[in-house]
Amino acid sequence: MTDLETSAGELAPLFANNRHWAADRLRQDPRYFSRLVGQQSPEYLWIGCADSRVPANEIMGLEPGEVFVHRNVANLVIHSDMNCLSVLQYAVEVLKVRHVIVCGHYGCGGVATAVEPRSCGLISNWLRPIREIAEQRADELALLDVPGRLARLCELNVARQVVNVANTTVVQDAWQRGQALSVHGLCYGLSDGLLRDLEVTLSA
Repeated sequence: MTDLETSAGELAPLFANNRHWAADRLRQDPRYFSRLVGQQSPEYLWIGCADSRVPANEIMGLEPGEVFVHRNVANLVIHSDMNCLSVLQYAVEVLKVRHVIVCGHYGCGGVATAVEPRSCGLISNWLRPIREIAEQRADELALLDVPGRLARLCELNVARQVVNVANTTVVQDAWQRGQALSVHGLCYGLSDGLLRDLEVTLSA
């Protein structure tokens, strides 16, 4: 048996799920896929955590085609990250999204790792901006117990990334053009499935 055949066998449940999902969609709406092929016009760009428990479309109750998504560990927006900035530029300048949503989540492993006293290798470099937030807000965080501290740090991280999005040339240029665009910060609760508005929205 070749490696390809082994791989296909291991993925068989996923292909079966896919066939079932596609058939179910067509039963509900025979034109479902033809409409998706024809257009992509989302109003929202979601910048979220790569955590597998936080699927953007599902938790917002949106269909494919209704939200453009970028995900990375701990929902960071770093000005040297060409991947994130390219997604942002495409969403704003080509798709003309009206809302950029930065969404973190409580219980984020990336946030917890960022404040670990020991190095965790390469990921510690990526998460360094969160550690810097924790150091800057140390007095505030010290008043909380450990779970509360991590939850608050998740919120503070989202708020910082909202500012980072707003400060990109992509968003600044859009606002100078008079383009309607708002940047929002949300936090998702794994324990109850609810989104919370952190009330840090920025717009021109």
